[in-house]
Amino acid sequence: MIKESSVPSSIVRATQFFEFFKGIADASRDGESVRLAPVLIQPMAADDVATAVAQVVVGAPVSGIVEVGGPQQFRLNDFVLQGLRAHHDRRVVVADPAAGYFGVEVDERTLVPGKDALLGETNFETWLLRSTAVAFR
Repeated sequence: MIKESSVPSSIVRATQFFEFFKGIADASRDGESVRLAPVLIQPMAADDVATAVAQVVVGAPVSGIVEVGGPQQFRLNDFVLQGLRAHHDRRVVVADPAAGYFGVEVDERTLVPGKDALLGETNFETWLLRSTAVAFR
């Protein structure tokens, strides 16, 4: 409805947030393991999403979609594994091409933004260091 409206607007579409790695693992649990498709993902910090939304809000409407993503691409299974290990979660992560993503079939590039996406600045390693410092105080 927004795209078809004559009202000037901008829609921000963000990739998955770093903050959701554990939720992805929990939703993909298969017994004692986590099954994830080894597709590309380009997650970003929630703070970077907020910054991107603020930039779009103060700019002129684009009458379309602005994609935002993180500065790095990972395989989904590797991204979740890194997050789990940093938080001392020892679940086994299995790369399973048939696993999908929250029950939806995905291909190699479903979870990454387009080539013209705005990219956040925070890399996953920096975010993990900050998140583990907070988690283990």
